[in-house]
Amino acid sequence: MKLISLVRNVSSRTCQPKVIWSVQVRFLQQDSVSKSKPKKYKYPSVYDPYGPRPQPSNKIVELAERIAALSPEERKQIGPALNEHLRLPKQVMVSGGGMSIGANQDAGTRKAEEKKEKTTFDVKLEKFDAAAKLKVIKEVRTFTTLSLKEAKELVEKGSAVLKQGVTKEEANEIIAKIKAAGGVAVME
Repeated sequence: MKLISLVRNVSSRTCQPKVIWSVQVRFLQQDSVSKSKPKKYKYPSVYDPYGPRPQPSNKIVELAERIAALSPEERKQIGPALNEHLRLPKQVMVSGGGMSIGANQDAGTRKAEEKKEKTTFDVKLEKFDAAAKLKVIKEVRTFTTLSLKEAKELVEKGSAVLKQGVTKEEANEIIAKIKAAGGVAVME
């Protein structure tokens, strides 16, 4: 009997494939399993990551009171005056894609100031009569320091700036002389 049971046992083990079972067991810690309420922290009413700031000095408080007492027109002048006094670089208007960034009121007043401030002009030769070409060239030479060849090239170029940075009276005189010689000049 023992022999038969042994043979059965051996034959059954060799015929059956070996199966190895791996068992994974995970032990969870007690605090991750329990669902306790989250902690509530008390935040201040105004959160300042840099900490409390010191109180301003009396001098600063007095300056703030004096600035607040100024009229709106005078307050607008404080910024540019400080920039000039501290020698800071001028701020440039930036525009991109047809959209201007900055104050439109300042742009309008600056344009008006530029129109008023313009005192120097450029004289530009528009056209001339072909028959009066020589007279126009001689006239151009009288108020410029160009040689005959340079003046001829300038006149033949077509619309070209003859003289830059002249006053309105001088520009009107030059235009009148060129008109008398047979050309057309304009002031820019």
